[in-house]
Amino acid sequence: MGLLIDGIWHDTWYDTKSSGGAFQRSAAQFRNWVTPDGAPGPSGKGGFAAASGRYHLYVSYACPWAHRTLIFREIKGLSTHIPVSVVHPDMLDQGWTFAPETEGRTGDRLYGLNYAHQIYTRADPAYSGRVTVPILWDTERRTIVSNESAEIIRMFNSAFDHLTGNHEDFWPECIREKIETVNVRIYENVNNGVYKCGFSTTQEAYDAAVHPLFDTLDWLESRLANNRYLMGDQVTEADWRLFTTLIRFDPVYHLHFKCNRRRLIDYPNLWAYTRELYQWPGVAGTVHMDHIIRHYHYSHDSINPHRIVPIGPELDHLAPHGRDQRAVA
Repeated sequence: MGLLIDGIWHDTWYDTKSSGGAFQRSAAQFRNWVTPDGAPGPSGKGGFAAASGRYHLYVSYACPWAHRTLIFREIKGLSTHIPVSVVHPDMLDQGWTFAPETEGRTGDRLYGLNYAHQIYTRADPAYSGRVTVPILWDTERRTIVSNESAEIIRMFNSAFDHLTGNHEDFWPECIREKIETVNVRIYENVNNGVYKCGFSTTQEAYDAAVHPLFDTLDWLESRLANNRYLMGDQVTEADWRLFTTLIRFDPVYHLHFKCNRRRLIDYPNLWAYTRELYQWPGVAGTVHMDHIIRHYHYSHDSINPHRIVPIGPELDHLAPHGRDQRAVA
């Protein structure tokens, strides 16, 4: 995970020395919004009107943040409106790279570029910052709309409804404050918490991350004992934001990131809940476990210097989940 400085690529890992060994994630810098009519969104500039074929999504199948956007693209009926380019699962000295179309990799379908960082410098030749996915690209203005996954899924949730006729709402206004309260805890302690465990470089930083992670998983297990979904009987963005971490937990985070107090399958409610979301129409097709396992173990040589890719656990995500019988509190 390198970065650009004034438009020049540098193969530089995160600096944990200045933070006492703790991993600190950089904030996304492109924060524009696609809206139905192109009016400005909550941040950034206006002029990004929803239109079929105008936007292009760059993703990694391995990345949980990009995975969110793939799920929303699928469940909101956007697959025919927003094409996708998929990077190689290995993230090495040039960061995310493109490759010829094989084994799920598509290459850069827009420009035929070699590296994701070249997409960033197309948008801003002097860009400084991390090069992350997802990237939502505007083919009309030839710039990045957003590289913030939490905001891209909200765009996908509603901005294109007039084109697709799909009005299913995963961010209902009447419970947004409650959703956000849950999102904050899950993001800090679970979504980003596993990374804070895995990328810690001191015992103190690891300890500070791993205990809140499992405290929050225990809290979620209890919450799901009487609720089918996080907010009750309705699936919301909070569920999909959590799902992309849970689906990676036992194959990757438990071993690779030292999140090994318990496995996901040791939590009966969380494990059944994960299987139900996996079985949601269209979602299984967004899960590419081969990319997930390969990426983490092969790319992070500071954690796995010999790049040995483990065999992984046998998990049956298609087993009956029983969540349809769950009482709703």
